[in-house]
Amino acid sequence: MIIYVNGDSHAAAAEAAVPYGWAEDDPFYYGLGKRPHPANERVSYGCELANHFNAILDCDAQSGASNTRIMRTTRRWMDETATNDDVLMVIQWSTWEREEWEIDGEFYQVGLSGADSVPESHQEQYKEFIRSINWIERRAFWHHKIWKLHCEMLDRNIPHVFFNGNQQFDGLRYQQDWHNNYLGPYDLNFTFNTMLRENGYKTVNKDSWHFGADAHCFWAKFVLNYVHTHKLVP
Repeated sequence: MIIYVNGDSHAAAAEAAVPYGWAEDDPFYYGLGKRPHPANERVSYGCELANHFNAILDCDAQSGASNTRIMRTTRRWMDETATNDDVLMVIQWSTWEREEWEIDGEFYQVGLSGADSVPESHQEQYKEFIRSINWIERRAFWHHKIWKLHCEMLDRNIPHVFFNGNQQFDGLRYQQDWHNNYLGPYDLNFTFNTMLRENGYKTVNKDSWHFGADAHCFWAKFVLNYVHTHKLVP
């Protein structure tokens, strides 16, 4: 069995064991680029889930990732790898405003927290992006895009569970029936960040949005119970 995980820094377990987001932040793992740091990945909720199922963990998450990147890499993995039902895809969605820009063949993640080393040639574009964010439009856009991906997974009989990292789909005029494959899409209390804080877990430091290994263990058990309760894995 394969547990496929995608998302942003929450799914990458940034700072959970060592104070790094990307592997390349650690000089010993510079060659791994923007993949999760191995020490953090080992204590991530994805690794906890894989251990429970005695499964292989395939983590595609990247700190700072936009939903565009999550969608792109998830679809690529589905087309290349997800050929049978012996898989569980666990997707954590990022904040609605983030985007992915392809510049000279390289992908950059941009959002309110800053630009992922966007070249000087695109700094004015980045400033305009910040000025023009429309949260209502962004929420509606990603609600529709994620719904389409969910329907595609249903059609292909690919077991999956979605959840939000920090934001819920609030203020929409309509909601969808996600067939129990989306953990509280319209409820802030079911986001990764809020759920952990409400259960007494603190971030690794007061200036961070990231949680430690104990919080990831809790979240893995929470997701596991949800998966079993709703029979998402054959």
